[in-house]
Amino acid sequence: MSHDDRVEDLRERKAEAERGGGEERIEAQHDRGKLTARERIDYFLDDDTFVEIDSLREHRSTNFDMAEKKVPGDGVVVGYGQVDGRRVYVFAHDFTVFGGSLGEAFAQKVCKVMDKAIETGAPIIGLNDSAGARIQEGIDSLAGYADIFHRNQQASGVVPQISAIMGPCAGGAVYSPSITDFVYMVEETSHMFITGPDVIETVTGEEVGFDELGGAKTHASESGVAHFTAADEKDAMDDIRYLLSYLPQNNVEDPPRVEPWDDPERRDEALKTAVPDAPQKPYDMTDVVGRIVDEDSFFEVAEDFARNIVIGFARMDGHSVGVVGNQPRVNAGTLDINASRKGARFVRFCDAFNIPILTFVDVPGFMPGKDQERNAIINHGAKLLYAYSEATVPLVTVITRKAYGGAYDVMASKHIGADMNYAWPTAEIAVMGPKGAVNVLYDDELEDADDVQARRQQLIDEYRDAFANPYTAAKRGFVDDVIEPQETRPRLIDDLDLLRGKRKDQPDRKHGNIPL
Repeated sequence: MSHDDRVEDLRERKAEAERGGGEERIEAQHDRGKLTARERIDYFLDDDTFVEIDSLREHRSTNFDMAEKKVPGDGVVVGYGQVDGRRVYVFAHDFTVFGGSLGEAFAQKVCKVMDKAIETGAPIIGLNDSAGARIQEGIDSLAGYADIFHRNQQASGVVPQISAIMGPCAGGAVYSPSITDFVYMVEETSHMFITGPDVIETVTGEEVGFDELGGAKTHASESGVAHFTAADEKDAMDDIRYLLSYLPQNNVEDPPRVEPWDDPERRDEALKTAVPDAPQKPYDMTDVVGRIVDEDSFFEVAEDFARNIVIGFARMDGHSVGVVGNQPRVNAGTLDINASRKGARFVRFCDAFNIPILTFVDVPGFMPGKDQERNAIINHGAKLLYAYSEATVPLVTVITRKAYGGAYDVMASKHIGADMNYAWPTAEIAVMGPKGAVNVLYDDELEDADDVQARRQQLIDEYRDAFANPYTAAKRGFVDDVIEPQETRPRLIDDLDLLRGKRKDQPDRKHGNIPL
């Protein structure tokens, strides 16, 4: 065979691999409202930057006539490219080939790019669209899944891992995305569940549809498995590109800084009245955050789940920061099981990737209730406490209003390692709210009072004046200063600049034992 013939043979082989499962199956993919694996990669990465690996890889199974059913690439497209000029590794399941099912060769391709991402320090992006394990390959497919799970664990806290669910994701396939840092789901076309509706009906008798069981809305608002939802695949990939702009490439790099567009000395006078005079009146913590961080930079994460706590990324003078804040608009900002889980995972992500954390506190306590206690609010609340306490990144806290009881301790208090703690004049820092404290402290006196309601209100007012303020904490050094709200932005920017070189030695140990 001549040189030209060999080149032509190579080109034909590459062309065959690019066709995947063939035109008919590509059309079927489009009919479902989905892009193909290659179309997704082409859209996601910067133009002309994708370098494919293992495009000619094939399975070696001979069971169930599989020897006669080989497709170059074997159902997954893997390689590396760039997003906004920064290197990323990517794999995309090809649903047109064996339904995107995972076999031995498929798994080895994914593991190869994951290994390279860990070695070279670049994010891993998985575009998931798979029918699950390839039954024809039996135990080899199960081994392949476990090999991927193991690498997810090895990559965790080393490089950012992001999963986009763009079709089915069931059984063992769901564990890999769940280990990754952020999960995107596409509305209507993506689903995630351990066991499908048919199996559930057979085993338990429950009837449930795909969307109700494992659709984007369910996982974004009820389970918390999905951090983001998108109307279509392109929106999801646009959002992933935007998320990456806040993140470092790996755990030894600082997060990227963009050219600042907002005045670091800006003082927003609207913050003076952001907290209502009435202590029970709600307000929107995202509005407070938005007025302090660089204009239009707040990017909320998991917006529809555990809405009583707010998490997300923002910029301060162009630098990336993580933001955690209680949300008074929802359940008065109390901490419950889901809010604790949501906050803890985000704090640990920021700590792993050198992203400073700003915490905005308005929390009346932990959510009371039988269900909360029986479902281990003790352990789940301790997750958030543990996450803040082990964090070594700069921690700056602002108490805007209520900071009561154990919830005060948990929300990045000075006592568990925060670097700088501030309170606004509206802050109320105490063991409990005035009403509850009066009921405990003056129970006997109130029984004997001529006008119980009047005396109770008098005692509540006296307690609020004496204790429900920031000054006792300031006298003890538990807050570093009481500041006017409009001074918050320049003060925090100065602190973050000061703390940028922070180093904190931890005791030698294999790892801690977070209360899971």
